[in-house]
Amino acid sequence: MATTSEWIAGARPRTLPAAAAPALVGTGAAAQLDQAHQGRALLALGVALALQVGVNYANDYSDGVRGTDTERVGPMRLTASGAAPPAQVRLAAFAALGVGAALGLVLVLLTGQWWLLGVGALAVAAAWFYTGGRRPYGYRGLGEVGVFVFFGLVAVLGTTYTQADRVSWVAAAGAVGVGLLACALLMVNNLRDIPTDVLVGKRTVAVRLGDHRARRAYALLVTLPLLLGVACAFAAPGALLVLVLALPAGVLAFTVLVGARGVALVPVLAGTGLLELGYGILLGVGLAL
Repeated sequence: MATTSEWIAGARPRTLPAAAAPALVGTGAAAQLDQAHQGRALLALGVALALQVGVNYANDYSDGVRGTDTERVGPMRLTASGAAPPAQVRLAAFAALGVGAALGLVLVLLTGQWWLLGVGALAVAAAWFYTGGRRPYGYRGLGEVGVFVFFGLVAVLGTTYTQADRVSWVAAAGAVGVGLLACALLMVNNLRDIPTDVLVGKRTVAVRLGDHRARRAYALLVTLPLLLGVACAFAAPGALLVLVLALPAGVLAFTVLVGARGVALVPVLAGTGLLELGYGILLGVGLAL
């Protein structure tokens, strides 16, 4: 029987700050349109956090039963380590995804935009089939596509739309920036796991690119969002606050480019999550000013 601390570790709390970034940027974009709504913003945040936890437990279960996580570096896995039965981890994933779906339903009821139910259903399906099902798209190098679309575009623009009933080019730019940082988080995670993923046939983008090019891709993914923040400053000068992140982004990129690997990439993973959270806070505040 897994302990409470092991279940918390299995939820991968280091990835949760990044889940807040879309709600922060989306709400900032709504404020820039003079349409921010605190209650709906909190619901959007709840949806993002619940889906992130659901994805993490779903990956734990699916990778564990496939044997992908038997030999790995990084946070513990409940299924692969034997700390919890696979059925319990799967139930935890479904429970978290269910919470996200329920909060999303409340948001739909408040806005009256029923077509968003379809978007929510796609988001839940994407969370499960990333590593679940017979043909998980995360094993075919499409993980970054799913992350960019659902934890970037859909999450940010959905947050803005449910508050303002419309989106703006600023919201779109912020959504792309958040999506790129979410991809950077996945890229560094998969960069760390290249040796074991190759052995089990998991063809992530990092595996397909190879170690050297994956490192350069990571550097671009943490740099481009800052340029998008600068672009947003044409509509909201406060968006220049994101330049505060230039130094930490540079440190993370340099660490990866010089060849950090294995355990040395674990703090980079945590740092990337915090970078995305910082981006969400600073760009969200900057847009709202």
